[in-house]
Formats: sequence, structure tokens, C-alpha cells
Amino acid sequence: MANITTIFFDVGGVLLTDGWNHIARARAAENFGYDLKDFETRHAPLADALDTGKISVNDYIDKVIFYKDRPFSKIDFYDFMKEQSVPIPGTLDLAAKIAAQKKYTLGTINNESTQLNLYRLDKFHLADTFSFFFSSCFMGVKKPESELFERALHILYKKPVETIFIDDREENLVAPRNLKMNTIHFENADQLEKELRKFGV
Repeated sequence: MANITTIFFDVGGVLLTDGWNHIARARAAENFGYDLKDFETRHAPLADALDTGKISVNDYIDKVIFYKDRPFSKIDFYDFMKEQSVPIPGTLDLAAKIAAQKKYTLGTINNESTQLNLYRLDKFHLADTFSFFFSSCFMGVKKPESELFERALHILYKKPVETIFIDDREENLVAPRNLKMNTIHFENADQLEKELRKFGV
């Protein structure tokens, strides 16, 4: 059994719901009454820049929504974006229980825009549980690229075999596995707790 020292959690889909995925975007189009197809056409070329911190949420909203007059405000739209974030049942409590043992370094590796990421860190008090946040908007690179995982390992000076990465998307587990990190494909909090026990956590 590997001597685990460090556990990395994805945020959207593991700790919290996804911040601004296709479901949230469709919900916004229905709520505010604009054309979703046109929105997605404008969203697609900006998605990577948004997630890697190259453009702000404010600039993004200007380009995808407020390129013309709207019967709602930018504040209303951004508030709606924030409201899409809610906890995944049980996972935050499980992470807090692990952190309370003071045996492991806990961090996150996630894809998120800067402003929404900071909002989520603050709103859900993630710094109370996690010591490091390797978010795509801070790192300038996003999952599933291996560079994001390599940088996290180098910054913490950890060997891959002493780490676990948890994500709900199988495609995001390929790169860490290739780096010899341990991985868990997240389904729910109870399943995650059982999988972590296999590593002695």
C-alpha cells in the first residue's frame, strides 16, 4: 500500500456542482430569455481563455451577452452564475473529516474562471479544509493536460505515488495515472470514502 501524504480533489462535480457548464448555461438562457445557440457560438472560442485566467468573467459576459442591449443587468446575470454553485452532498464533510486528522496535505486541482473560483472558495470556506488551490485560472493551464498535475506535484515537491487525485470525469484521470499518481473516479461521497479506505485514508 502506498504511503499517501497528499490528496487532491476536483471541485466542480466532486465538492460542488459545476460552476458554469453546459447545463448551467442552458438554464441561464431559459431564465433570461436569450438564444442559447447564439450564446454557445460566442462562448466556445472564449472558454479556454476564461478557464485559464486570460480574460475576466466581466469581459466574458460583455462578449457573450452584453454585446447588445438586454432587459436585465450584468449584476443580475453574474448573480445567476454564482447561484449555480451548491455543495455535492457529503463530500465537503468528508474532506473536512480527513483534514481534521492532520495527516494529509489537501489541495484542489480544478478548471474554473478566476472570479467564480474565488467566489466559490470564499462562499464555501474551502480554505478551512484545503491548503492549496491549483486552479486552472491561477496556473494558466487546465485539465486534462498533464502539465497542470506536474506543476502541482513540483510546487508541493511530492512524488506521484504518494498522492491521490479525485475527479468525476474519467478523461481527467488519464494524465495523473500516466504520471503514476493514484486516482479515484468519483461517484458519490459514500463511494469515495470506501475508495479512500483502500489507500489507508
